[in-house]
Amino acid sequence: MKNVLITGGSRGIGKACVYEFSNNGYRVFLNYNKSSDEAEKIKNETGAVIVKADVSDSKQVNDMAEFIHTNYGKIDVIVNNAGISQQKLFTDITENDWDRMFDVNMKSMYLVTKAFVDDMIYKQSGKIINISSMWGVTGGSCEVHYSAAKAAVIGFTKALAKELGPSGICVNCVAPGVIETEMNSHLTK
Repeated sequence: MKNVLITGGSRGIGKACVYEFSNNGYRVFLNYNKSSDEAEKIKNETGAVIVKADVSDSKQVNDMAEFIHTNYGKIDVIVNNAGISQQKLFTDITENDWDRMFDVNMKSMYLVTKAFVDDMIYKQSGKIINISSMWGVTGGSCEVHYSAAKAAVIGFTKALAKELGPSGICVNCVAPGVIETEMNSHLTK
């Protein structure tokens, strides 16, 4: 059985990924940070193993990796999905807003990938799927910090794919448009 870790797996795109991978025979590790009730519900429906961790915090990521390694072995697929959004005029974005956006949307991918990639290199196989956004490609008004973080995800993915490809590891990025999720529930059509 192959193992997949899905960050931000209790809501939105991550939740859909949990169901899809579960339906295709993977052992799914559903990472969440705050949505414990939703994570439990999904666990009961899919059999996913839930792992609580703030993936922007290196200690929590390393603890999560140690738990998975010790109890279940190696990860075959990483879906770096955890993310936040915020609509604000550029002039209203605080340094804290900026840092939090990059910590959750970009730094988390670095930390999670770093925690598991050695195993993939050793096995000469693995898949890493990073979730960006169309705003990372085109930029979005009133979402400068979100757009910049998601553009960083695209650059991270391109560079990592070139570096890890010779080791048999496939690194890809998905940049969806607006998806009807809880994160976007405040938006009108």
